[in-house]
Amino acid sequence: MKLHELSPAAGSAKAAWRKGRGPGSGNGKTAGKGHKGQNARSGGGVRPGFEGGQLPLYRKLPKRGFNNKFAKEYATINVSDLNRFNNGETVNLETLVNCGLVRKELDGLKVLGNGNVNVAVTVEAKVFSATAKEKIEAAGGKAEVK
Repeated sequence: MKLHELSPAAGSAKAAWRKGRGPGSGNGKTAGKGHKGQNARSGGGVRPGFEGGQLPLYRKLPKRGFNNKFAKEYATINVSDLNRFNNGETVNLETLVNCGLVRKELDGLKVLGNGNVNVAVTVEAKVFSATAKEKIEAAGGKAEVK
């Protein structure tokens, strides 16, 4: 097979509509733009959202909310998720991503206190909730802020 022998599957490729190429083409003379008017001109038409001079919807609706660009977004886990690890293991963001508990690293790891932990593990995270820290230490583990 050579490059010049390649062709698309039958019916998959539609021929381009050649505008303004005479009356026999069915799309000649004004090329589907009608007679005169704003849309017939080159560069004609109105911007997106323009409603003919009526106050557009995006200006009628109230502005809402606030986006704090300094906010930290943490990858979170609960202490109950730590039970899958063995005693004495070190659990950090990297190990959690590898085992599939966390998808993205984001701005660091936050450990929350939902559930119970039965294994003594060393947990390295940026933030711990107070109950999470208590439960990890009660199980014989360490909560290290990194």
